[in-house]
Amino acid sequence: MGLFRLLFRAFRREVRRSSYVDPRLYRPVERPRPKVARSVTVVETIEIVETTVLTGPCWVVDGDTIRIQNKSIRIAGIDAPELNHPFGQNAKRAVMEMCKGRTVSAHLHPDSSYDRLVATCYLDDGRDIAAELVKAGLALDWPKFSHGRYRHLEVEGAHKKLWRIDAKQKGRLPPEKT
Repeated sequence: MGLFRLLFRAFRREVRRSSYVDPRLYRPVERPRPKVARSVTVVETIEIVETTVLTGPCWVVDGDTIRIQNKSIRIAGIDAPELNHPFGQNAKRAVMEMCKGRTVSAHLHPDSSYDRLVATCYLDDGRDIAAELVKAGLALDWPKFSHGRYRHLEVEGAHKKLWRIDAKQKGRLPPEKT
């Protein structure tokens, strides 16, 4: 009898130490929360936005993508042609000429695009890379993302010249087959 009692106690301890709880037996206990009177006075609303900035020399991938510190960055607010589209190589060359021998700073946005960071990119002299591309007629403002920030910089005839981008933004171009 002593051996049976010893085994029973050992087994009972194992069950008590077990973390398994049968969900049919468990019902959470709702405890009433204490009511606290709060008085809040808003004097001034200040929005604090913490921005991360990557700086350094950049490697140009295409007209709207660069790499800084081994991170792929999508230039915010514009759409440049792909490398295999008309004027795609020209857009890439223009970004390469702008950034050659310069330090680029990328002010990151909280968005991401195709596993790329999204950022507004500036040259060391303060020029916005996106604005320079739009002024040169090698990229279009993308109002969906820029809210028209670069629209006034678009050159006349840019939508005809960059017709594939224009059609893609308006949803008229079917997705490319890979």
